[in-house]
Amino acid sequence: MLNRRILRIKAFKVLYSSVLSGNMSLDQAESQLDSACEATRDLYIYMLGIVSPLTKIARDRIEAAQAKFNPTEEEKNPNMKFADNALAKLLDEDVDFKKVFNKKKYSWAQYDIVLKKIMNSILTKDYYAEYMASEGTSLQEDCKLFIRIFEEEFVDCVELDQILEEKSLYWSDDLAYSLTWCCNTFKSLAKGERWSNIPLYQSEMMKGDSVESDKYFVRKLLQASIAGYEKYAAMVADAVTGWEKERLFSTDVVLIVMGLAEASTFSTIPVKVTMNEYVEIAKFFGTQKSRSFVNGILDRLVQQLANEGQIVKEGKGLI
Repeated sequence: MLNRRILRIKAFKVLYSSVLSGNMSLDQAESQLDSACEATRDLYIYMLGIVSPLTKIARDRIEAAQAKFNPTEEEKNPNMKFADNALAKLLDEDVDFKKVFNKKKYSWAQYDIVLKKIMNSILTKDYYAEYMASEGTSLQEDCKLFIRIFEEEFVDCVELDQILEEKSLYWSDDLAYSLTWCCNTFKSLAKGERWSNIPLYQSEMMKGDSVESDKYFVRKLLQASIAGYEKYAAMVADAVTGWEKERLFSTDVVLIVMGLAEASTFSTIPVKVTMNEYVEIAKFFGTQKSRSFVNGILDRLVQQLANEGQIVKEGKGLI
């Protein structure tokens, strides 16, 4: 599930938090990293569980309309396509999914108001109208509909963000990535595959003796970053004229430290890959100038460490 870009970001957040708090305990940092990684898969499970509650809202509205004293013809003979969608039924009857969902003690029951607002938004969309107007029913069509819902209704939903922040400190930045895996799951279910929980690391989803462990990678990265933080941060300070000591706690410095730690620790990862990764992360967690700053300083210090023999790569063209 978690690719190395996401793992670098998680390690960065743990390291940055440790630097700000002054707590560089490796045991605590590793525990925090493990929790942050597991949280992304937990959010994936939680968001899959929204399918059935949304479906229930549609069904409840139909039943309420039919129970009116004088229902209209449309209310008497409603379009049940969404209310009876096959995806909700499939997940409701999937023993493995329900076991995992219930073991986490997850529920959407207390967020009925937010779910109704989301459903109201869905009802206004053209993609929903087209779905309801199409003839016939199928799991494939239902899965396509929920892919659209997950892609368009959740990412910028303020109320949903508030729910996720309340439930976990780690979920605020993981939503988009988890939703992508939810949509991948819908595509698999549409092909007739059974649901199974996703391996936590992408390396666990790959076969072959040459596959390197992503869990090992991110743990080793965090360990090297913590162990070398003072050394690498001092190098950054020396590399910049007029550097203010307070700025040694900035996100830029933490990213440069991690870049130097990665370049020095992993002999099979090309320097260019390491450089590109931390420059890209700087775009999202730094200032407007962070990208060019991280790129310039990291490039200079990598060359310095390489010339000193502290960065050694296996194979040609990796530096």
